[in-house]
Amino acid sequence: MTITQSDRSSGNILGFVVSGDVTRADYDVLTPAVAAAVEEHGTVKLMVDLTDFTWEKIGAWGSDLNFGHEFHEKIDRMAIVGNKKWEEYLARLASPFYAKEAAYFDDQDAAWAWLRS
Repeated sequence: MTITQSDRSSGNILGFVVSGDVTRADYDVLTPAVAAAVEEHGTVKLMVDLTDFTWEKIGAWGSDLNFGHEFHEKIDRMAIVGNKKWEEYLARLASPFYAKEAAYFDDQDAAWAWLRS
């Protein structure tokens, strides 16, 4: 599995580590967890660690777009963790499509602190 939920997740603050190539099936981990937290808390804050992410398979693109459409207004903050320049740009694109506010971090601890602030 290439998307796994972090054991640091609690309440409406969820974290996921993405590694390798993401497939449509990987959204079966992400989407239900976010949906359950939204149902319980109304909104969520999300950390996505892309440090070991390779690529998203074409078959996953629809699931990705559906996720953004379904949860955009329910994700208060999205922290994107990575170590590549394109991941920093992705954080800028996340605000209009995936979250009300997004930021890039090269350190997971800093991302968690921002989400909890």
